[in-house]
Amino acid sequence: MNALIFAAGLGTRLSHITKNKPKALVEVAGKPMLQHAIEKLVGIGVTRIIINVHHYSGAVKDFISTLYYPNTELFISDESAELLETGGGLLKAAPLFVPDKNIVLYNADVLTGADLNKMVAYHQNNGGIATLMVKKRPTTRYFLFDKDHRLSGWENISTGARRITRKQNAYESLAFSGIHIINPTLIPQLGNIRKFSITNGYLDLSAENAIFGWKDWDEYWFDIGTPEKLELANKYLNQKTLD
Repeated sequence: MNALIFAAGLGTRLSHITKNKPKALVEVAGKPMLQHAIEKLVGIGVTRIIINVHHYSGAVKDFISTLYYPNTELFISDESAELLETGGGLLKAAPLFVPDKNIVLYNADVLTGADLNKMVAYHQNNGGIATLMVKKRPTTRYFLFDKDHRLSGWENISTGARRITRKQNAYESLAFSGIHIINPTLIPQLGNIRKFSITNGYLDLSAENAIFGWKDWDEYWFDIGTPEKLELANKYLNQKTLD
């Protein structure tokens, strides 16, 4: 299996914490977020991991050069010249993937205890072109799913924006959790390399292609986007280590 870790973000919401370092190298429970992500992927048997870089790219590259995992190769997709967001980042990294293997996409600022082996099995059993890790939690933006957990739309409850791609009698609103799995056949359907969010790519494809939401997990999950969330994650994981 392949993986792409999105580690190119600016981390502006972390304020002074990312003044002199990239968000991916901010430590949680004594370990950079990027390393948490890599080790999570190594643990489910990923053999090739691509890390995209932009903000303080040299620092991320230097850190990656210190890591070694005997059964996993680490590669850099360099976006120093232009930050391409998640969709463009995926397309730029595409030549580095082992051909014809599924790809796990992983936000570097996500920490979770969810069993991703179960997510991989869910993806393989459903036969969809992509599987999104989702959860019922408060947020402003939601993916909309039908009764079979197939992606059918998106909404922003703070602005009222809504996009329906598959008309249904009812929708289940679930928040994206920063981890997804795609089949390699999805990549050429996204078009040329450009700056765009993979969310829009999924919505564009969802009318004609099966994209599923995986919600059957119940473990800790943190999105380290603010100093307050970083503090919560540190407290939780440090306590978990003591337990």
